[in-house]
Amino acid sequence: MTDTADAPAIDSYIADLAAFVEASPSSYHAAAEAARRLEAAGFTRLSETDAWPAGPGRHVVVRDGAVIAWVVREGAGPTTPFHILGAHTDSPAFKLKPQPTTEAHGWLQAGVEVYGGPLLNSWLDRELELAGRVVTRDGAEHLVRTGPLLRIPQLAIHLDRGVNDGLTLDRQRHTQPVFGVAADAPLGAGDLLGIVADAAGVARNDILGYDLLTADTQPPARFGLGGSLFASRRLDNLSSVHAGVTALIAAADHAGEARHIAVLAAFDHEELGSQSRSGASGPFLEDVLLLVSEGLGAVASDRLRAFAASWVVSSDAGHAVHPNYPERHDPANRPIAGGGPLLKINANQRYTTDAAGSALWARLSELAGVPYQEFVSNNAVPCGSTIGPLTATRLGIATVDVGVPLLSMHSARELCHVADPFALAGALTAFYSL
Repeated sequence: MTDTADAPAIDSYIADLAAFVEASPSSYHAAAEAARRLEAAGFTRLSETDAWPAGPGRHVVVRDGAVIAWVVREGAGPTTPFHILGAHTDSPAFKLKPQPTTEAHGWLQAGVEVYGGPLLNSWLDRELELAGRVVTRDGAEHLVRTGPLLRIPQLAIHLDRGVNDGLTLDRQRHTQPVFGVAADAPLGAGDLLGIVADAAGVARNDILGYDLLTADTQPPARFGLGGSLFASRRLDNLSSVHAGVTALIAAADHAGEARHIAVLAAFDHEELGSQSRSGASGPFLEDVLLLVSEGLGAVASDRLRAFAASWVVSSDAGHAVHPNYPERHDPANRPIAGGGPLLKINANQRYTTDAAGSALWARLSELAGVPYQEFVSNNAVPCGSTIGPLTATRLGIATVDVGVPLLSMHSARELCHVADPFALAGALTAFYSL
């Protein structure tokens, strides 16, 4: 456990994490909020269509729901290696379909499809908002969030007496949210995109495209013994994105030799497999690294040498041991909440951690003065994966997988110990400052 002397720092950190989550109901909002914070810390926002600067500096660029930022210190050259923190901005949810306004038996409903792999039952009977982006006929992109608007109502137990023996949800029939009744919606007031347009401050007829997802509207909260537990939407994986932003800002102000170039890469679409232009399997990170190295005068052979000396820390949330289901975990490796970030290990390379990566993470944790713990799956339970193997395969850079231990991963509302995100940020700060 983290020393109690760290309690004031943990309190401040968790309050800031809560503020970050509140500002980031969608991947697009998360990328924008990360860029906003970095700009406030002296980073220069770049456009991909501009000529990029050469040499030292601190910069950030946003592509859709992804964001990449980096710090080049004085003295960096063509073969200076990169220290890259990889994370993702998206979370499982429901995405708004075309022709989204429907009516059934007097109820107004939203047509949605499942995004990623949510715990479907956790989304029932919650007040949800729509959040994301709309694109208007002039090509402008507008971030939007509606506030509480939707709810997926569960069938009452009186009409399903066996529900507590097993709940089965049909993804089409049982997950369509309600947002009103038709009798209360005269003159087109029940048009869902009209509500979105009003929230975005644009004309309904000007919206020509949208990427809108549901988000739980209950605020993040501390609770439990001594306020040691933290529950929130989207801890998978905003816990890592926030830690990366915090660490990069701290490292940017670190005066020292240009031993490496510090990079934060927060991708979109990880929950879908990362196959997109803003996902980890896309070209975004490689393109940025290419432009940064070219700005330092690198040719292809220099870049290969730099990559050979570089590291990627792939940070994505993992699993704490569940007290009600301990048999689902490895018998000898059962990470506890508050025991520190996870070093994620898998023999089949679902996670990239090897001996060198384990040694690196042990060293970083020691430098930061924080604990860590190993995670490995039960052999009978299939292992998930992260952006780590994708990034390592695409770039050939040594990679290690880590993350904050959670309960209820992929729920509308996940749970962690307050000490663990704080410890993750400490180890990542050491990584950038090494």
